[in-house]
Parts: sequence; structure tokens; C-alpha cells
Amino acid sequence: MDVSNLVWAVTIGVIVALILVDLFTVSSKPHDVMFKEATLWSIFYIGIAVLFGVWVWSNYGSQFGTEYFAAYLVEKSLSVDNLFVFVIILAQFAVPSIYHQRVLLIGVILALVLRGIFIAVGAAALAAFSFTFVIFGAILIWTGVGLFKHWDEDPEPGDNFIIKQVRKRIATVNEYHGTKLFVRIDGKRFATPMFLVMIAIGATDLLFALDSIPATFGVTSEAFLVFAANAFALLGLRALYFLIKGLLDKLIYLSLGLSIILIFIGVKLVLTFVHEIYTEVPKIPTLWSLAVIAFILITSTVASLIKSKRDPSAKAHAGRVTGSHHSDKRETKN
Repeated sequence: MDVSNLVWAVTIGVIVALILVDLFTVSSKPHDVMFKEATLWSIFYIGIAVLFGVWVWSNYGSQFGTEYFAAYLVEKSLSVDNLFVFVIILAQFAVPSIYHQRVLLIGVILALVLRGIFIAVGAAALAAFSFTFVIFGAILIWTGVGLFKHWDEDPEPGDNFIIKQVRKRIATVNEYHGTKLFVRIDGKRFATPMFLVMIAIGATDLLFALDSIPATFGVTSEAFLVFAANAFALLGLRALYFLIKGLLDKLIYLSLGLSIILIFIGVKLVLTFVHEIYTEVPKIPTLWSLAVIAFILITSTVASLIKSKRDPSAKAHAGRVTGSHHSDKRETKN
């Protein structure tokens, strides 16, 4: 795929412009985001992502168009799991609802920067060493298996190593002071809970980047498509949060479905490397990948809604890779 520097520059410029418009208009004044506003912004960002995909299809062909939409679907599905963790962070740190929008926007900006770095490193590694496909595949399979085992658990952001170290080294206050990260009280500087929230969001973005970037490279090896799919999926993440936050608890089997998707893409990456050595070993076509991912997402969503209707007390969980200390203690007792 021959992408000129001008196309790269225009794409990045559009993404930066969208962030700036959001930052200095809609998000400039803290407020509770209502369903109508969230719906309009979701339609807007999904529309931009689809139009970009149509442009790729018409200018670079159906193969790259299909790869882009597959990558976007993967990122969009993983971003929903990201939302679960954001909800947990916002709840654990008792962030006032009027600041949710600003926190999520900063989270999106951090995620874009981190994923941009990972994409650059990943693309360079794939170009230099084809064995990188196996490394990426192993990461996804390991993550997927871990998530499959602990899909019905929640992470504990407050127990994050970085958060603990920050709390040890920096004096903090318990009260929020708007969106300020630091305040001065009696001449002494204190970090606000908002600073800890940003640290937690950043750590979460870093962990998700470790999974999502290899997953996207699993459906397309084109760095431009990987970057665009990540960017457009992340830009719509904040609006998606306000649109479906009331439904998140009902997506009971989503984490289970995502674990299977990660394992599937991991196997696909390994087969891609094996195919380069033994051409008789088939690769999984992108169109098949798109169909399998869509099928798993639809199945897990429908099953979740059925389960939620039959058992209103059942609630969804973000899932975790290594399991919680509580579950380990239960296993030891048993």
C-alpha cells in the first residue's frame, strides 16, 4: 500500500483538528452528557470512520478496504472492553459526573499518543523481523487465554503499581478542585484525585495498547490502516461511553467473546509467519477474519441480552488477564 507523506499529514491533521474542536467546544465546559448529545456524536464519529473506509476502498482497492473495516471492527470491539475499565476507574475514584467527559477525552488523547508509538515500533519490527508475527500472536493468545479464565472478574485500578507509588511519593487531597491536577494549600502543593484518575487512565491505555496494536496488525500489516482504525475507533470512544453506559452491565458475555477474538487473531498471526516458510499452510483470509469477528461479537451480545433478561441480577465484568488476589485465595481454600 503506497501512502504518500501528504496523505499521512492530512489524516493526522484531520484527527488533531477533531480533537481540538472537541476540546475547545463541546468539552470546554463541564456538563452531564445526555443521551441525545451522545447519540449525535457517535453517529458523527462512526460516519467519519465509514467514509474513510469508503475512501480507502475506492483509492486503494477492495483488499485494503476490507482490511481497514476489519481492523476498525476489532478496535471498536476492544474499545468497549476499555469502557468497562473506565467505568470502574471513574467509580472507584468517585469522579463527579460533570467531569467524566473531560477525563475520557484526556484518556483518548493519551491512548492516541501511546498507540501511535506502539504502531511505529510494531511496523518497524514486522518489517525487520517476520518472527514478530509469532511474538504478537503469542501475546494475544496468552492474553486471550487469561481473559477467558477470568472473564467474570474486574480489575482493581486502585491496586495498580503506578498508583501506589504515586500515592507514596506525592501528597494528595481527597477533594476534587474542578479539573485541576494540583492545588496549593497553605503554601504546599498537593495532587488532587483528578491527578490519580489521569494516572490510572494512562496506565489502562498502556495495557490496552499492548493488546490492541498486535490485534490490529493481525488483520492488516499496513501501518497506515492500523493507525487510522485505532484513531477513528478511539475518537468515538467517549461518545460511545455516554451512549451505552447504561447497557454495559448487560453485556455479560462480551469479555468472554473478546477473549476468543484475541485467541483467534493470535492464531492467525502465527499462521501468517508459518505460511511464509511453508506455503502449503494456508493463511486465514481477511474477509474470513471479518466474518468470524462479527459472528463472535453478535453471538456474545445476543447471549448477553438473553442472560440479562432471564437473570436481571447478572452483571457484566471487564475481565482481567491474571485473576484477582481474592479469586486466588478462594482457590487455595477450596
